[in-house]
Order: sequence, then C-alpha cells, then structure tokens
Amino acid sequence: MTTPEFTSNRDNFCYRHPDRQSFVLCQRCMRTICPECQTQGPVGVICPECLKAQRKAETSGQRRARRSWGGGPVAIARSGRPVVTLGIILITSIISLLQMVPTIGPAIEGSLLFAPLYVYAGVPGLPFEPWRLLTTALVHGGFIHLALNMLALWMLGQSLEPIIGRGRYLAMYAISALGGSVAVALIADPRTATVGASGAVFGLMAALLIIGRHIGANVTGILVVLGINFVLSFTLRGIAWEAHLGGAVVGAIVAFVYTRTRKREQRSLQTVLLIAVSVVLIVVALFVPPLIHLS
Repeated sequence: MTTPEFTSNRDNFCYRHPDRQSFVLCQRCMRTICPECQTQGPVGVICPECLKAQRKAETSGQRRARRSWGGGPVAIARSGRPVVTLGIILITSIISLLQMVPTIGPAIEGSLLFAPLYVYAGVPGLPFEPWRLLTTALVHGGFIHLALNMLALWMLGQSLEPIIGRGRYLAMYAISALGGSVAVALIADPRTATVGASGAVFGLMAALLIIGRHIGANVTGILVVLGINFVLSFTLRGIAWEAHLGGAVVGAIVAFVYTRTRKREQRSLQTVLLIAVSVVLIVVALFVPPLIHLS
C-alpha cells in the first residue's frame, strides 16, 4: 500500500500521529487511530479525545465506582453489555420454560428443585443430592414467578455487573443462590420443596445496597425496594422467605468482601475469602440441618 493515492490520503494515517499507518477507526468519531491511541470500548475502540469526552459525561457516582473498582481505560470496556446477566437470564428462562411443557416439565422440576432432605448426608433411605442447592435457581413456580425474577435480575445486573466485573458478579450470584438454599435447609420444614432464583436476586439487591453505600451513591431507592420485598416475603403465603433472607445476608457478606479487597494486590485474598464463605455454607448445609431436624 505505497501508491501515491494511498500516501496522499490522510484518512489512512493516525490523526494524532500522521506518520503512522492504520486501518482502525474510532467507533465514535470515525477518525483513524494507531495502536498507541486506541482504548478498547464495549464495541471496537475509541480515541483519546472521545475517551476524555466520555469521562466528562460520567455522573459523580459513575466516577466513584470506576475509581473504586479499578477504573482505568479497561474499565470502559467492562462497562458494556451485562453479558453474564444476559447469559443467566437466557439459561434460566430456557430451563424454566421447558419446565412448563407437560410432557417433560415434571421431570425437569423434580430433578432440579431443592428440599432440605436432599442434603441429609449419611441418613439411610434419604437421597443425597447436594447440587440441588444451586440448581433450584434454574426452575420456577410458573411464568409470572420467572418473569418477575428475570426482570429484577436484568435491572440489578445492569448496575452491578459493570461495576464489579463479570467474574465477581457471577460468583456473587452463585454464592447468594447457595446462601438462600442453605437458609431454607436450616429453617424450613425438611419436606418443603423450593424453586426459583429469588435467593440470588435478593443477594444482588443487598449487594447493590452495600456497594452503592460504599461508593457514596444514593441508595434510598434500593433500600426501599429491598424493604418492600422483605415485607411481601413475610406476609404473602407460598413465598420462601427463608431463601430471600439467606440470599440477602450472603449477598451482603460477599459485597462487603469486595469493598474491602478491591485493590489489585488483594485479589488472592478476595478469592480465598469467597472460597471460605462458600465452604462454610456447604459445611453448614450438609451437617447442621440433620442435627436440627432429626434430633
């Protein structure tokens, strides 16, 4: 590409470094930029001037979140589509909708729902299937139950996932779901079967409250929503309030861990603490409920 026509066309060279050939355009202003001037965005790359303009357009809460959670240029790329949230919604919706098909639905629900009896390890005559502590979040008690949970998940995920990152967000969701099931195992009747992602959703709500408070955002709205949902959990019949309570408590604990280990050099400590929380929950689920309900 050394023809006179090519070299005379300045669109083939970086607008900030006219001597550097490039074929990459800024996704916002569409000017050519060389690798040194490129910052990865949600889709494509952006130039330094557009990055500066994007930073200026941020709210004070967004700036605090970016600084608190490792916000350099890479943070812009992480703040794109909530991919993990969309993935969870897609997988959960497919399984829950299949659950509503009369020919296969009962088998799907029966193999994924949770009841405390399934974690009674070593008790003769009782099935031991601890994986149900998590799989119960994939099935729901009807279309309205599914729709409400997925709507809440979408609304929460759009705020939380870009702030804390995809890996942390997925870990928070899974550990909160685990916490909800553990609370059911500890408090509810051993024969009570539960389904739904409500425990995980309540965990995300509590986490958004903790993290929002930590970065100085206005958390009044989420506090009101969380309070209303807890009131409904305890007053309406047929709702597993134990899962909501357990998910919220564990989600708050995970969020607290994140706020205290957000520095790059604390990532190993953060991982160890998350593993410790998960191990404690599993140990409690496997050993404490039989002592409570069979004593």
